[in-house]
Amino acid sequence: MIFAALYLGASVYLSAQNTDAGVIGKPDLKLENDLMTPEALWAFGRLSGPQVSPDGKTVLYAVSYYSIGQNKGIRDLYTIGVDGNNPRQITRPPKSEFNAVWRPDGKKIGYLSAQSGNVQLWEMNPDGSDAQQVSDIEGGITGFKYAPNMRKILFSKDVPVEKKFENLFEGLPQASGRLMDELMYRHWDHWVDFNSHVFYADYDGTKVWNEKDIMAGEPWPAPLSPFGGIEQVSWTPDSKTIAYTCKKLTGKAATLSTNSDIYFFDLASGKTTNMTEGMMGFDVGPVFSPDGKYMAWESMERDGYESDQNRFFVMNLETGEKWDATKDFDQNAGNLLWSPDSKHIYFTSDWHGTFQIYRYNLKKGTIDKLTEGLHDYRGIDLAGDHLIAARNSMSMPTELYSVRIKDGSAKQITFTNKELLDRLTMGKVEERWMKTADGKDMLTIVIYPPHFDPSKKYPALLYCKGGPQGPLSQNFHYRWNYQLMAANGYIIVAPNRRGVSGFGQAWQEQISGDYHGKSMQDYLTAIDEMAKEPFVDENRLGAVGASAGGYAVYYLAGIHDGRFKASIAHDGIFNEEAMYLETEEMWFENWDKGGPFWEKDNKVAQETYAHSPHKFVQNWDTPILIIHGEKDYRVVFTQGMTAFNAAVLRDVPAEFLYFPDENHWVLQPQNAILWQRVFFDWLDKWLK
Repeated sequence: MIFAALYLGASVYLSAQNTDAGVIGKPDLKLENDLMTPEALWAFGRLSGPQVSPDGKTVLYAVSYYSIGQNKGIRDLYTIGVDGNNPRQITRPPKSEFNAVWRPDGKKIGYLSAQSGNVQLWEMNPDGSDAQQVSDIEGGITGFKYAPNMRKILFSKDVPVEKKFENLFEGLPQASGRLMDELMYRHWDHWVDFNSHVFYADYDGTKVWNEKDIMAGEPWPAPLSPFGGIEQVSWTPDSKTIAYTCKKLTGKAATLSTNSDIYFFDLASGKTTNMTEGMMGFDVGPVFSPDGKYMAWESMERDGYESDQNRFFVMNLETGEKWDATKDFDQNAGNLLWSPDSKHIYFTSDWHGTFQIYRYNLKKGTIDKLTEGLHDYRGIDLAGDHLIAARNSMSMPTELYSVRIKDGSAKQITFTNKELLDRLTMGKVEERWMKTADGKDMLTIVIYPPHFDPSKKYPALLYCKGGPQGPLSQNFHYRWNYQLMAANGYIIVAPNRRGVSGFGQAWQEQISGDYHGKSMQDYLTAIDEMAKEPFVDENRLGAVGASAGGYAVYYLAGIHDGRFKASIAHDGIFNEEAMYLETEEMWFENWDKGGPFWEKDNKVAQETYAHSPHKFVQNWDTPILIIHGEKDYRVVFTQGMTAFNAAVLRDVPAEFLYFPDENHWVLQPQNAILWQRVFFDWLDKWLK
């Protein structure tokens, strides 16, 4: 059955003036009550990209707002004093701005905008006045950075890949066929018709010219596709060298390996040098000490393991010596930031379901934790004796905080969403430690409905995290939003099961080659423990998850022994053998699944495929909603289609929500709201 209209009584609606007219801005919301709804979720302003001015006095940042009526968003730029005073919106054009940074002299703000058609570099005064287009590069650019001496810029740009079979298409302008003879022909959500390259160009403060491709003729991308950005490219402090991240592999070799390196391109000689040769995992994101003596970067050790510990290394550029700054630190590290005196590196790391700020002492080789609390710190920048940090939690979207380095105390300085948050009631977020089936301690996050009444009984949802590795932290998500689920009257149970980062590398690695074992028992432990509570109705339990969490939902459907009365799987893995040959990043399949299914002597692989969820479908007895996007090339949409078909053929109540224009996520506002409406319609049907 296809539903044309699933949601007739939204408790939040948006003013037509702001959402359906030509200008997108902060939505004019009217609330029927104090509970979160999908429309309210999409009304939040999404803050990003904080940058402190060179004089340390002002923060530049962006906020995106979305129009449901226009089915799109726009990002505008703002400034505020580091003390939280003098907030100002400095752009209001019809096009978004992004990659906004202070020029090294602090007199201009550079940013990318498509106001002239394709994306070019623009500049304006810090108050937003006198906006001028600076570049006019054919095809547009995707990111940029000023040289410290401001005589040049570097930028990234998409260049076409070689068309090996172009002659066969001569005279056939309407032919739609694609002819491939190698792997990695598509990646995540796009066909690989272009690669990103790094360029540099002359710059005189008003215009850019004489651009040069430092990777001319090379068939591999830099920054790394598909998620790498301009943060993977840097100038050395003397403006003489460009450091860039690249995986110089193509085809089958590229899909089997994660071995990226950091390369130095010397502008004077045109010579390129591999600075991390022999380091076999991901090496990304070079950042240089202000005195020019050191480079720090993020590094994984093992080739083919994309969830290896994300360490950070430091190299002495004078001697070539390099060392693992996190060798005694059993956590991941990211967002590296040098202190002005080149004596410390600040970074963020996830630990026990949160992201906190840490500091590395270069001389002593020690690491100190600076912050605490049930929240996530993400982007950071320096402002004197304070850090300006982007922070969010399960109950609050991202805002900027001024963090005192001396004691880690924090003061909120932006209040982008205060008006809306003041009108909504959030549910309590609680940390619970539980004993797993094999006696380990596991942290489970529990989110209660707003106005929770312990004398009542509530349905509960087991949240199955994707990844399968990575953090289950305090992120304010715009699809899997815990507070939105709780606002619909559900208790959310989110276990940090085996495979989740932030509990040491050994805990994270226990899921590789064992999706079906300890992590599944961890899920059952969490929901069974919560079902013992007098306020949880053990007869109204559901399981929901996406990607590897979708795998978990499919697998649990075959082994749950009557626990669940409804389930939802989004972009989940259903048939492991098909997945192995449908996906594109083979390093992931080989590491996490143990290898191909045809290796009969490979015990890990054979155990994996023996426990593929589709082999337990004969046990399915729980109503299931399946969601998938056609542009998901990571977990191909046929995985969802076959799961749905199997459920129907088994006479299991099922629905299939299919998006022809979405990838592994749901990014368009109207599709996202449809996703939420279908999601809760399904749960309410079976659990209320």
